[in-house]
This record gives sequence, structure tokens and C-alpha cells, in this order.
Amino acid sequence: MFIVLFSCSKPTHENPENELTITIIPVNSGEVISNEISASGEIRLTATPNQNFTFTKWKGVIDSYENPLIIQNQNISQLIAVFEPIPDLSNEVDTYKFTNTPRESIFAIENGGKEAHIINKSGKKLKTFTFNKKLGNDIELMPDGTLLGIFKPEDELEFSFGGYGGILSKLDTDAKPIWEYRIANSNELAHHDLVQLPNKNILTLVWERISKEDAQENGVDINHDIFTEKIVEINPITDTVVWEWRSWNHIVQERFPEKLNYGDLSQMPNKININYNLQENGDFMHANAITYDTINDLIFISVNYFSEVWVIDHSVSNEGTASDSGGNFNVGGDLVYRFGNPTTYEGLDERLFFNNHHVSFSTPDNKNILIFNNGSNVSQSTVFELKLPDELILEPDLNNQPMIHWEYTNTDLYYPRISGAVRLSNGNTLICEGDYGFWEITQEKKIVWKYNGQGQTFWRAYPIYNSIE
Repeated sequence: MFIVLFSCSKPTHENPENELTITIIPVNSGEVISNEISASGEIRLTATPNQNFTFTKWKGVIDSYENPLIIQNQNISQLIAVFEPIPDLSNEVDTYKFTNTPRESIFAIENGGKEAHIINKSGKKLKTFTFNKKLGNDIELMPDGTLLGIFKPEDELEFSFGGYGGILSKLDTDAKPIWEYRIANSNELAHHDLVQLPNKNILTLVWERISKEDAQENGVDINHDIFTEKIVEINPITDTVVWEWRSWNHIVQERFPEKLNYGDLSQMPNKININYNLQENGDFMHANAITYDTINDLIFISVNYFSEVWVIDHSVSNEGTASDSGGNFNVGGDLVYRFGNPTTYEGLDERLFFNNHHVSFSTPDNKNILIFNNGSNVSQSTVFELKLPDELILEPDLNNQPMIHWEYTNTDLYYPRISGAVRLSNGNTLICEGDYGFWEITQEKKIVWKYNGQGQTFWRAYPIYNSIE
């Protein structure tokens, strides 16, 4: 049986067998409550901070962030409970219960606004970037302090939908434009998201107009123009498109045997059902995120109205993107993989997503994916961490879906639009709930930080590892 002693400074006496001394650092910062929980002498230690302090960790023979902590080894004689003062918190911080470090500041992006902020966990805005155009939507803080974002043109557009952009821009450290590239005309419009490749080229999403006549000839059951997804790669030195992928080149339909692209959906999972979820305004795919896999040269896009993620082989030559062969995965520009909603191709697996936003890798090997499932079917959102299969293939009549590795939901977590999630260096998950603000969740699903935007809406947030203090 343990005998538990407490001290405010490091003890200097020798402890007899089965005597545990717990040191509280700093003095008067908190207390530790012990409870024996088994006949063998196993005990539970619960660190409780005093007002204006937070528990940080256990140190000594055991180095742990767990609280309560279960002690099983009766040979442990000394343990330190470390607390620290809670900093002055802004009114926006609803929860601050950190038990591990580091605590990265975040780059918080206003949804469609003219500002983005570096915010620390105390809620202080360390820096605000103000732009001369409205965002539409993504912007990222690059390692050299410059910014890369997508913005809304100030002139009138011939068409647009929610999340439209049109101008890709690189900005200096003072948020002044140093490069711009426009994709906004009667047939094309850049939107939502962009990403810089290792070669410094830029990938972005583009809506592409398909005329009513062309759509009907290809088996689309509709009586107006439609707007399908395209991905373009731009060389910012030459201002030229050097690679592009068109979803329109990889479609299938099963409504009109006499028209083009007729086929059996269930036997063609690499193709896109061009009649799935058609919308009156013609925007029936509505991709909202693009992420690049540097290890496998793959592009992941979140396709909101299909409630799934599409994976495209970027290794395919520009000429080969319209084909169904070639590239590292030998499917050409067909979908290498897809997940979230097998009903789009009459698959056998259960549907997981009901509208989704953001795609981010959560492990260094790019095998795990985080995604924000908006949860429009139950009015409750869920962040999923999915483990991708070792081999990305799509086979008819088989379970092609990734495994759920981790997930988090909460009755207070719901927004049917925007939002996202990223994994932090401490293993926690940073969630952007569009109409609320930000949550930080441990792997054990404990809330350690919440930031209330006080009525603002946010597009996303990214961790800042070397932020200014």
C-alpha cells in the first residue's frame, strides 16, 4: 500500500518503501488528491489547479500528461506535479485547459473577408493581415513570411457560386500583392482553394462551363449549362498553365443508352457519374479543397456536393490527363481512388460523409487523412481521421473505403458550410467550426482550447510554428 506525502519543494529525506512524495511546483499552485483503487495498492492521482493556474504535467520517474494518473509501480518514491499560471485570456477564449506542449499559434482566416490573423492560445492577435480584396477563400502563410491566396475580383463576373475567387495572388510580408494571375471569364472561374507544389508551381480549383447542348449530347439529364471541376497547374514565372485535369473527360452516365458515355456505374468506380445530384444553378460538384501528396504525387480534392474525396494522379502527362491509362497508377486521369460516399458510383459500402470540407494529412507518411464531415443529415459535424489502404485501387463490388482511425464529434459542433481540421505537432487536432471559431482536441477527445469568434465566420486555421510573440 502506498503512503502519499506532499511537499512544496523537493524533499531531502529518504523515503521508506512504498512511500510516495509528491512535490507541487510552483508553491501553492494546486493540489494532488490520491485514491486507492485496487487491493494491490494501485492509486489514482488527480492534479487540481488552484485559481488562475493550469496543470501541465507529471515529472520525475514518470513523465506524463495524463490527469488523473494511475500509479501501479509501488517502487516509485518521488513525483512532481507541475502547474503553471494561466495567462491573461481574451474574451474570445471559452476554454483553456492545456496539459501538454507546444501550443502553436494559429493563422485564422476570415471567411470571404479582408483579414487574416495570427492568434495565440491566450486569444491575443499577434498580427493582422489586411488585404485590398476579399478572400475567396483560402490563403496560406508561407515559411518565408509571404502569403499565397485566392481573392475575389472587384469587377462584375459572368457567373459565380459560393466560395468563388478568380484571382490567385502572392503577397509580401505586409500583405501587398507581388504576383497575380486571373482565372475569371465567361467559361472559367477559380474558386475556394489553392496549393503550392514543391517546384513552386500552383494548383487551384476551377469551375468550367459546359454548354447545355454539349452536356445533353454527353448524357447529362439537364436543360441548362453545367459547371464541372477542373484543376490547373500554373507556372508563376511564365504565367502559363502547364498541366490541367478536367473532370469532364472522366464521366459516365446510365440514363441514355443512345448517348455518349453510357455505362454501368457499379462497374466503373473510377468514372464520375455526371448525373449525380444535379443542381438547378449548374454547380453540382462544388469542390472546396485541394491538397497535394508530395510522397506519391497525388492530388486530393474534397467534392462537397458529391460528399466524397477524389484522388487524381498528378504524375500523368498533360496530354495523358484526358485518358484512362498511364501515370504511376496506370489509370490516366480517371480517379485513382475515392471515398466518403459510395452511392455516387452505386458502391456497396456505407456512406460516411454528408457534405465535407478540407482534406489534410495527419501523419508524415501521408497515410492518414483528416476531413471535416459537415453532417448535414444529422445537424452535427464530425472530424474523421481515416487510414488509407496500402494500395489505392478501386474495384467493383468490393469495399473500397478507408478505415476510421480516429473521430471526434460533439453536440455543440455543427456548421453545414466551410470548416476544417488539421493535426498539430503535439498530437492534438485543431478544428475550425466555421460559424463559431476553433477547438483544440486531444487524442483522448478532451477539449483543451476553444476560441469563440464572437459572430465572425472562419474559413480555416493553420498552425504557426514560429510565430512572433
